[in-house]
Amino acid sequence: MTSVGNVLRRPCTGPAVWRAPDLADSEGWVLRLSPAHLEELEVAARAVRERGVPLLKVTVEDFVLPSLAARLGRVAEELENDRGFVLVKGIPVERYSLPVASIVFWGLGQHLGVPVSQNAAGHMLGHARDTGRTLADPSTRGYQTRAELPFHTDGCDVLGLLCLRAGRSGARTRLVSSAAVHNAVLARRPDLLEHLYRTHFLDRREEQAPGEPPCDAVPLAAWYGGKLSMRYNRRYLESAQRFAEVPRLKPADRELFDLVDELAASAEFRLDVGFGPGDLLLVNNHAVMHSRTEYEDFAEPESKRHVLRLWLTAREGRDLPTDYWGDPRSTRSASGRGGIEPRDVILTRNPAGTARRPRPSLTATRPDRTENE
Repeated sequence: MTSVGNVLRRPCTGPAVWRAPDLADSEGWVLRLSPAHLEELEVAARAVRERGVPLLKVTVEDFVLPSLAARLGRVAEELENDRGFVLVKGIPVERYSLPVASIVFWGLGQHLGVPVSQNAAGHMLGHARDTGRTLADPSTRGYQTRAELPFHTDGCDVLGLLCLRAGRSGARTRLVSSAAVHNAVLARRPDLLEHLYRTHFLDRREEQAPGEPPCDAVPLAAWYGGKLSMRYNRRYLESAQRFAEVPRLKPADRELFDLVDELAASAEFRLDVGFGPGDLLLVNNHAVMHSRTEYEDFAEPESKRHVLRLWLTAREGRDLPTDYWGDPRSTRSASGRGGIEPRDVILTRNPAGTARRPRPSLTATRPDRTENE
């Protein structure tokens, strides 16, 4: 059903294979912005505001970074061909209003890739914060809650997270090398390796368009073009079982999930990353899985945890099987691979909150939507 290429039956090698002890005492994965870089960000954001360019219409040409652009080019190279993640530190978000922080984040993202929609509402610039929803609701996504998010990948090439405010406690961010986990599965349970490469079903959390399937049929691993890519989200794999048309998980599937979870969460593999205000975390979803612990938030709205989020298509991304994201006939991701295609019809609401009649979505031709629209 899926063009996963060959099953890799030997250990992966190269810089994408790392374990926590390899990196814990190194800052090779950290980019600390210099005063000159920060000045470039200030000047670029000021130019965008003075020209009145709508946020999501800002391009690389609008957000000029004379020296930082070259460094961001090397960041993109590190994401694709090195360890698969970079932590950028020192963005002075405490000095920025939300509109300015959004411009800076979006402008940086433009130098790294092509943004794609993160949900069916067409949000291109997302906000990860607690909305009071729970994952028991099948339409809720993890970033809308303060619940623990076990190791998983997102539906795009590159995930970008900019922390504006931290919560009261918790929300520890953790990363793990997918290739290292793959190698450990091969070493410990080679009999489960085939299950990594076969087709599985990921719940689309009710964000599919009418008439589309409620799940994506995808491999968890693909060895293609000389690179290993992995997709994994156990919550979505298991919640997909609510649909009668989805094949039942086999005992070996659950054994595989248990092993992946055990390996990823272990101190041997897991890298705990300090992620606080002013930090920008960039993750290649094909090479690195990420998690976040549950957190306690502040009561005051102005103090609550707030993280901006981008999903990016890499400009120089790896080759992937044609149906790696699911059904190759899907019309999703017209602006770039990965992402969630906005629904064709959306509901508007009047000031009283009651729904008006549907109107056509403009997102296919005018992708300038943020979550706060």
